Amino acid sequence: MTLIGMLHHRKDPNTVIKSYAFAAVAKAEGAKFFYFSPGKVNFANNTIRGQVYENGKWIERTMPFPDVIYNAGSPEKLARSKEIIQKLKEKIPFTTHSIGNKWNVQQRLKEAKEFANYLIPSEIIKSADSFFKFIAAYDKVVFKPIDGRKGKGILFITKKANGFQVQTNSNSKLYTTQQLNALIKQKLTTGIHILQPYITSVTKSGQVYDFRLHVQKNGEGKWVITTIYPRIAPKGSIIANINNGGYTNYLDPFLEQEFKEEAFNIKRKLEHFSLSLARHLDQIQMTQYGEVIDEIGIDVGLDKNNKIWIYEVNWRPGCPPAFYLELDVVKNTIGYAMYLANNQKPLKAKMGQIKRERNESMVAKAPKVATSDKKGKIPIIAITGSAGKTTSKAFLASILSKKWNVFESKDYWNTTEHTKQHKELINSTHDAVVLEYGMAYPGVITEHCRIIKPNISIVTNIGLAHVGNFNSDIRGVAHAKSELIHGMDKTGLLVVNKDDANSRYLETHRFKGKILTVGIKSPADYRAYDVRYAKEGMQFKIKLHGKVLQLFIPILGEHHVYNALNAIAVADQLGFSPMDIKAGLVFKKPPRRLTIYNCKNNITVIDDTVHSHPQGVRAAIDVLSNVGKHRTIAIIGQMRELGDLREAEYRKVGEYVTNKKIDYLITYGFRTDEISNHAKAKGFPSERVYHFTDKDKLHDLLPKIIRKNDTILVKGASKTNMFETVKFLDKTYG
Repeated sequence: MTLIGMLHHRKDPNTVIKSYAFAAVAKAEGAKFFYFSPGKVNFANNTIRGQVYENGKWIERTMPFPDVIYNAGSPEKLARSKEIIQKLKEKIPFTTHSIGNKWNVQQRLKEAKEFANYLIPSEIIKSADSFFKFIAAYDKVVFKPIDGRKGKGILFITKKANGFQVQTNSNSKLYTTQQLNALIKQKLTTGIHILQPYITSVTKSGQVYDFRLHVQKNGEGKWVITTIYPRIAPKGSIIANINNGGYTNYLDPFLEQEFKEEAFNIKRKLEHFSLSLARHLDQIQMTQYGEVIDEIGIDVGLDKNNKIWIYEVNWRPGCPPAFYLELDVVKNTIGYAMYLANNQKPLKAKMGQIKRERNESMVAKAPKVATSDKKGKIPIIAITGSAGKTTSKAFLASILSKKWNVFESKDYWNTTEHTKQHKELINSTHDAVVLEYGMAYPGVITEHCRIIKPNISIVTNIGLAHVGNFNSDIRGVAHAKSELIHGMDKTGLLVVNKDDANSRYLETHRFKGKILTVGIKSPADYRAYDVRYAKEGMQFKIKLHGKVLQLFIPILGEHHVYNALNAIAVADQLGFSPMDIKAGLVFKKPPRRLTIYNCKNNITVIDDTVHSHPQGVRAAIDVLSNVGKHRTIAIIGQMRELGDLREAEYRKVGEYVTNKKIDYLITYGFRTDEISNHAKAKGFPSERVYHFTDKDKLHDLLPKIIRKNDTILVKGASKTNMFETVKFLDKTYG
């Protein structure tokens, strides 16, 4: 006869109502049952001072170690006795194992990929700044504690024209930006929080609802559906949880009322989903932890297209609040406990087999990069171009990481030596590879492709960077960039810029794969429109699969919209959803790329000190012109490797600055006075133009001309050390 021990943090079973049901069902099923707490375990003689239910009352008795333990207490409170519990686990099988908090479950499902499409894009929010960047991309978000239960601590936040509507269940209040900033900062002091876009799941009458899918293992060790039921929020509330005033309904009449002829199909979809997800999580638990799970509660919503979205997965959901299902839950639990006690050998053999299969699968996947021209390949994406490589890479890696484990080349690592290092680091755990291929001379990109051959490529644009190394001929630059097209998988995917006039020189005539175009000004496969500046970023629209998508990127400049389009095109082709794309575009910006510093006296500094070429300088001037609300100051450093085109391009920049009506122009470096002299020739007031070859003298000038509310752009390449000027401004104006 199977002996089942029920472990709980409370010492008195009279305070645990469900203990009666477990005792009764265990007796009916032919098992012995007792209740105990950690402090009653004696490892010296393998006994437990537990309590058995006899003649209507609990009686304390010394019991031998049970055949199986049902783990029923609070994980937080039982954690105080973790050493005792761990020693018990080494001797006795446990029915119930934690699958982690909301974030852990999300990460497990994302890594395992099969159910990644059902996950709502989520971010751990570590600062108020990251919160506001996220909400800029979504009009409505959910902000909740990572370990929250029963709907507590959840904020629903909607962006309004005059502030932010913050709703906690049925209470709603309008906050200013400053008030919301203070609220988020205060919440973050209480623990870790997650931010998600809000998924609208409402009845025909406008009430918010979700479904609870309750699944368990039965006495045969098989997953079964205990129940599926809708939870409907009261009118005016947006939390369907029963503990917050929500109520339940029977599944069939609810589906018939809301979905009519689709009711049967949706019921079958929910049933299939609940069992499939339970088996999937169980297999992950076996593979990663050598444990099995026996019960989960899955909360899901259906959007307007009837797509399932996973809200939460709870590993101990408790009994359904209605429908007299308490005994069903207990019967499955007791039956599975008996099964677990009597089937340890086959279960361990099954776990061993699953682990072996996983290891064999990883070995089979290992040579992915080396055999990237074979079927079953992972996306190996290479990005080149005169400008926008790093930002396009960062956008794309951010989107792909919403579902996949992505290898992304580090920072500005784009030489062939870096590519050799990357090849050694890429392994079978990676689902996609995103690399940046830089070049300054012919043959370099060919060498990149020899080391790692891509099957997807992006050429951002063809500009004047390094043109001096190609006899000052833009066609030479295009020819060198075309090495990527020649060196990649000839049947792969190529993305090019339709608006870039020089990209017409790319050598695509022999390419047999798919070519996609991006653009703003010209018709393209992926075209942005209604492009406008927003606070610390850009907003634009794009039509994807016939539907208009409003997007936000947390980086300034129209040129960065092109970089986002590159990422959108590839991600869309790889099957990523609009929601994944929207979330991924709220990315971690590469350092020193139009980074905004808000200093004292309302002084703004724009740091763009990584690369510098005519195209990038004009783009930075555009940002300065759009962001500066009062006086604007442009500090422009030397542009290198322009060859015979230097003077002409410097003069064009001088004219461009003049036309943009910048208030002060300061040039720094060898021959950059060609910029300032031409600006004066085109009408820029000479008393507001300065030129320096000594950085200390430049820094001496700045405090004399900078005033309250000024916006200052520092633009220059890393090799000219223009970042020193940014550091000087930061030190001076904080």
